Amino acid sequence: MAVYTDISELELGAFLRDYEIGELMSYKGIAEGVENSNFLLHAASGAYILTLYEKRVQREDLPFFVALMQHLNRKGISCPLPVRRRNGATIGELAGRPAAIVTFLEGMWMRRPTVEHCRAVGTALAAMHLAGGDFVPERKNALSVDGWRPLWERSAPKADTVEHGLAAETEAELAFLERHWPTTLPRGVIHADLFPDNVFFLGDKLSGLIDFYFACTDILAYDLAVCLNAWCFEKDHSFNHTKGRALVSGYAAVRPLSAAEAEALPILSRGAALRFMLTRLYDWLTVADGSLVMKKDPMEYVRRMRFHKSITSPAEYGLEAPDRRL
Repeated sequence: MAVYTDISELELGAFLRDYEIGELMSYKGIAEGVENSNFLLHAASGAYILTLYEKRVQREDLPFFVALMQHLNRKGISCPLPVRRRNGATIGELAGRPAAIVTFLEGMWMRRPTVEHCRAVGTALAAMHLAGGDFVPERKNALSVDGWRPLWERSAPKADTVEHGLAAETEAELAFLERHWPTTLPRGVIHADLFPDNVFFLGDKLSGLIDFYFACTDILAYDLAVCLNAWCFEKDHSFNHTKGRALVSGYAAVRPLSAAEAEALPILSRGAALRFMLTRLYDWLTVADGSLVMKKDPMEYVRRMRFHKSITSPAEYGLEAPDRRL
């Protein structure tokens, strides 16, 4: 359920008077999504997505997200484009929430990604990184290595209720990553949440990227590590090396990785797994059942974290050689 704040037709009509999109024909809530309330609008000029930003999205971050989508769109990246209001602004207020309308992207997300879907995602991610190379605004990644310990400390006392020994295991992994996290790799704007439900396809052709509300400035190869976690594990928790190879080779065909970036993939992937485990663990332990936050099982990412800990070379992700320039 992703309609946390409902709206009436009267409220929506008043809100839309500040836009030049024509008469409202219909609207409905969109069930998919986690962070915000989303509605599909059909107006005389076409289809749009209305988003009401809930408490987890900070109002002061919205200009960054809007400017990034505008920038990427100008650079030829297929992503939603914020629609301007009559006064030129892109953010309004609806039902007591900051709200925006963006253009609608055709397509659907893949519940069962194939090898070719993974390759296409790698290609699109690299293209986004290159397109963002001259994007000037910066936003700190609050969920990078220096943000993990404060999050962990709020969950640590109850972690062993999820699995015995999880507290000690997580503490050791966090300490390792804090000591060894790379600091000299290329940085830029990253999506930071490019899971399958944030990538649309028309058939086997990638049609666009959505949901930039975790986007920030961080290590570019870390974004690739997030995708390895999100796209290349199967239902039985095994890592699919063929998908991993396709994703990384798709990326490298557009933006070749340096030897240092390739060598750092195991530790970056460990960090990405820990990041998603920690946010899931916090929600699992602190959010009441039946609340508006969708809880997800943290053990899925505990298993991925353990897999990455076993990796001794980037070749084990399916790369042809551990030290080749990809």
